[in-house]
Amino acid sequence: MPKVAVYNMEGVQIGDIELNNAIFGVKINEGLMHQAVLSHLAKRRQGTAATKNRSQVRGGGRKPWRQKGTGRARVGSIRSPLWVGGGVVFGPTPRDYAFNMPKKARRMALKSALSAKVRDGELIVLDELKIDEPKTKLMVKVLKALNADQKPLIVISDWDSNIELATRNIPRALLLKSSGLNVYDVLNHDRVIFTKDALTRLEEVLA
Repeated sequence: MPKVAVYNMEGVQIGDIELNNAIFGVKINEGLMHQAVLSHLAKRRQGTAATKNRSQVRGGGRKPWRQKGTGRARVGSIRSPLWVGGGVVFGPTPRDYAFNMPKKARRMALKSALSAKVRDGELIVLDELKIDEPKTKLMVKVLKALNADQKPLIVISDWDSNIELATRNIPRALLLKSSGLNVYDVLNHDRVIFTKDALTRLEEVLA
């Protein structure tokens, strides 16, 4: 079973903890992780790009000139795609880009991402995280003590308003509950910091 150090808020190692091998020691599946990242980013796309076809463009209800005898090409509407101000052919329409992965595949992708962080030494376990005042400098002090102030992902078990307010102004830092953990955010951050409570909650769900 993989073993990592446990730190306090001052960055002092106070012990070790054995991680669940079924979550943090699995064979890394890069294909599943890639698919999970694509799924996450696809769900974030707005899909609101749109153009109007000839039936939606305003005007053009009357035939501009008679069919024969003018010497000009036959035209049925001034809103033809061939005309300036006319409709667009095969233009984009609003759509939903989201696609879902099977539940087992999603879980395996998350386990692979967490195992990769353990392998690379980028997973940190914090004994507890308590902040008495919602001040950014207090959270910055904790992150610097853990040497994780560049691009940290902080995972907690239950929402805490003081921790949220102290974290949200830190550039590139992200705070998540263990229930909202996803492959994209795990891979997109340099350090993943778990509190012991969040780690226990995650292992109960994924094990």
